[in-house]
Amino acid sequence: MSSSSAEVRVRAPGKINVFLEVGDVADDGYHEVATAYQAVSLYEEITAVPADGFTIEIAETSTVDVEGVPTDERNLALRAARMLARVAGIDDGVHMTVRKAVPVAGGMGGGSADAAAALVACDALWGIGMPTAELARLAAQLGADVPFALLGGTAIGTGRGDELSPALASGRFHWVLVPNDQGLSTPVVYGELDAHRARHAVDIGPAPRVPAVDPDVLHAIRQGDAHMLAATVRNDLQAPALHLRPDLGRVLERGERSGALAGLVSGSGPTLAFLAADETSAIDLQVTLSAAGYPALHVHGPVAGARVV
Repeated sequence: MSSSSAEVRVRAPGKINVFLEVGDVADDGYHEVATAYQAVSLYEEITAVPADGFTIEIAETSTVDVEGVPTDERNLALRAARMLARVAGIDDGVHMTVRKAVPVAGGMGGGSADAAAALVACDALWGIGMPTAELARLAAQLGADVPFALLGGTAIGTGRGDELSPALASGRFHWVLVPNDQGLSTPVVYGELDAHRARHAVDIGPAPRVPAVDPDVLHAIRQGDAHMLAATVRNDLQAPALHLRPDLGRVLERGERSGALAGLVSGSGPTLAFLAADETSAIDLQVTLSAAGYPALHVHGPVAGARVV
């Protein structure tokens, strides 16, 4: 029997892949990756209350188009709640309200953040007190990015991105994000990566057998040095994302001309992340891009993972 609270509210952050190297496609259709994640101050929020069954609603928001977010069994947060109840032997249900700030299908792990928040919220709501390591094991079953949304901070992800090693980080990195209303499907972008590599095999050579994060990325993060990080950021999914969405390339060029140290596609896109030298530079870049008609957001990282608030 569980010990239910009246209401639990949890925030979980979106992420930027500041480095992403993708291995060749495996026999099961998946790709091994090596990535450096950074959690940033753009948060999903879930409020969980006791209920007889398992239901979820997506709150309307002025900043994120939530029309396509499912509220049935396809919803990752709902699946997370059901999984936790099953594993912990909980008979209670839950009703969750999600307030989204991370772009939908934007390459920033918004759905994964929802799932991580749901695990933390339901664990608290039902009074389970499950160890973090066990929650992380469940998170990995839900999706590759879910364990990092639980952990937060900065981490290296290997395997499918779910095998995490926390990375030492100092200072604060400032980013300007430019989301896009037209989401990109992660499987479609990976499929385009395979096609891109086949088309350009002579020029780019074979995909890495065992992908790895560039040590210079780790050094830059450890030093808290934005200029050093700008010289090493990389995303193997950027070329296929830009092939699918050439318009994103023009925005990247605009941001880099407007003072960004570096710009890259976040994850599988289409959100673009621009690294700024400091807070003042980030605010200036945000103002410049906003004046040009782009919905620019200033965020910072690293920040903590899913937490009760």
